[in-house]
Amino acid sequence: MMTRSIDIKSDEQITRIHRLACEAPYEVWLSADTVMLDARSLLGLYALVGQRANVVTEDGLDPRVVNRLVKKMS
Repeated sequence: MMTRSIDIKSDEQITRIHRLACEAPYEVWLSADTVMLDARSLLGLYALVGQRANVVTEDGLDPRVVNRLVKKMS
């Protein structure tokens, strides 16, 4: 698994993260503490507002692709 950290600051950012995850041709999850959420599940993501989370993707992806995704999510 590949992980990158982001700070989730607003509802608007949650909406953007959800949209980008739905558009990605691979699985995207967000994890914080002991919780791992599918980034395509909008309701669960709102629990992460105000927290630092890890964007988690499957192995084998080009790191540049993941970095671009995370930059757009931030």
